[in-house]
Formats: sequence, structure tokens, C-alpha cells
Amino acid sequence: MNAQSDERDEVAAATAARPTTGDVTEGAAQPVLEAAKEEPALGSRAPHFIKRSRPLHVSWQVGVFVVGLAVVAAGVSMLVLPGPGWVVIFGGMAIWATEFVWAQLVLRWTKRKVTEAAQRALDPKVRRRNIILTTIGLVIIAVLCGVYLWKFGLVMPWKIDQ
Repeated sequence: MNAQSDERDEVAAATAARPTTGDVTEGAAQPVLEAAKEEPALGSRAPHFIKRSRPLHVSWQVGVFVVGLAVVAAGVSMLVLPGPGWVVIFGGMAIWATEFVWAQLVLRWTKRKVTEAAQRALDPKVRRRNIILTTIGLVIIAVLCGVYLWKFGLVMPWKIDQ
């Protein structure tokens, strides 16, 4: 099981290519450096004494995978049962991300997409559109409820005469 990534090598190369003088040149390495400042390095976050022993590290990875799988499975079951399914699924992904690079990349992508969606939702045009659509939906629901009450009246299900 390989817990390394090419992205880590790119950050190291960009750091090595950084000028040592006081002037900063703009180049392709700048976005990579900014990304490296914002996000932690990819790879295993197991304690050092576990990483030193290959069998111990593999068993640690298996344990993390099993625990993460149990949490993700519980989250998937909560999608159809009562409970916070998506929150638990992302919790399982976070458990996997402590050990596996692919899970770290999935979480980074998810965080980036959620941040972009939040920024789009704060746009005044989008907020205005969402408010208008919500108002129209509430008016339609109110009209349907009014028609139902006009047609059938207010009869509670437990007081129906048979």
C-alpha cells in the first residue's frame, strides 16, 4: 500500500525552485506554494513508531480502513434510516483521510466544491433568485392547502367516522 502522492513531490520541487533573494518572481510555482500553505501535506498521519515497522504500519492501515468502512456503512444506512447520513459518511472519509491519500484528495475536492457553492450562494443575484423561487413554492403550497381545506375541511385522521 502506497501512501505517497505525486502532489507532494510537486510542492517540494516548487519550494526548491523558489528564489532565495528578496525579489519574488511570478511563475507557475506560486499557486502550488499557496496551496501548500493552505492544506497539510498528503500522506499517512500515523505515529512515527508505527511508520517505522512495515507490518505494524500495514496493520494500522487495515484497522483505519475497517473503522472508516464501518462509519461510512453506518452513514449509508442513515441515508434511508433516520440520522445524519451525509455527515457520518464524510466523517468516515475523514477517518480514511488520516491514512490514505485518495481519501485526502476526495476531502480536499469536496471542501473546495462546498466553498465554491457557498460563495455562489452569497452572490446577490443568486440570493434574489433563491428567495423568489422559495416564495413561489410557498405560495403554491399555501394554495394547495387552501384548496384541500375548502374541499375536505379540517378533519383529523383519528376522528374519521366510518
